[in-house]
Amino acid sequence: MLEELLAQLDKIEAEAPERFASCASEDGIDELRVEYLGRKADLTRIMKSIGEVAPDERPKLGARGSQVRKLVTEALESARERIARPVAAEPQFDPTLPGRTQSLGRLHPITMAVNEMLAILREMGFAVAEGPEIETDYYNYEALNFPPDHPARDMQDTYFLPKQDWLLRSHTSPTQIRVMEKQRPPVRVAWPGRVYRNEEVNARSMNQFYQVEGLYVDKGVTFVDLKGTIDAFCRRMFSPETKTRFRPSFFPFTEPSAEVDVTCMICKGTGCKVCKHTGWLEIIGAGMVDPALFGFVDYDPEVYSGFAFGMGVDRTAMIRWGISDIRWYWQNDLRFLGQFE
Repeated sequence: MLEELLAQLDKIEAEAPERFASCASEDGIDELRVEYLGRKADLTRIMKSIGEVAPDERPKLGARGSQVRKLVTEALESARERIARPVAAEPQFDPTLPGRTQSLGRLHPITMAVNEMLAILREMGFAVAEGPEIETDYYNYEALNFPPDHPARDMQDTYFLPKQDWLLRSHTSPTQIRVMEKQRPPVRVAWPGRVYRNEEVNARSMNQFYQVEGLYVDKGVTFVDLKGTIDAFCRRMFSPETKTRFRPSFFPFTEPSAEVDVTCMICKGTGCKVCKHTGWLEIIGAGMVDPALFGFVDYDPEVYSGFAFGMGVDRTAMIRWGISDIRWYWQNDLRFLGQFE
């Protein structure tokens, strides 16, 4: 009888680990557990038969039964761990493929336009300055000849801050005053910056945008110098064939004042939604510095004269690269931003 029971144990030892190893589901493992370790399992029956063999044979059968039970239990636990552990997908790697190149960042088109505009103005003798985006009412309006409650302020309605007399600058012109306060003539300076206005957002205007402005003050500066400077700048910035058009306008800080238009590069002058079907795009406001401003900076208007001009970078870049909607700059679409070198 002992030999027969030991033979059955040998059979269980041989087949149980392989069956557990080949099982691919939790249900299948549970069925094998019942088959080998359940109350009606052969191993359970054999262990209950120990009392039926001769007393001197019982230790041998008991030890052998315990050994096989331990082996079956370990095979069961190993199978459960294998099923519970996610199977890592085989990496789909082709060693013959070229390596992935690192994507390099690049400048935003607005930054590129600012750099190009300043480079042109530097070649024309302008130094570069900068001013703060958060300004006081004094620099943004009063010192630029915008008296309190004057209707001219409505043209540049901006965003006011909780602190009294502080606001987000509506133009870069406050830097004119800051520069002239610190420097005696001759002054030939340009500066870039972001400005804010309470305006409707559409294809050609935003409520925040960038400007580049220039100022030239010296003895004997005339409107002819202003016109020549702007003509030369536009031909360098756009193309030698670019045409400019000066229209009389009004700015509190310049007199006389002009709006400067250039040929629309998008429609080549035939008319489109960007130029409002006129064939021209307004890009520059300019004029001779109003002598009233010199009173704020202690310049003698009988000795010195000067001109100032300012242009929207966003719109200038639209003309430069043929962009039809100003909102594209700020939508973070890499398909658009990646086109500029």
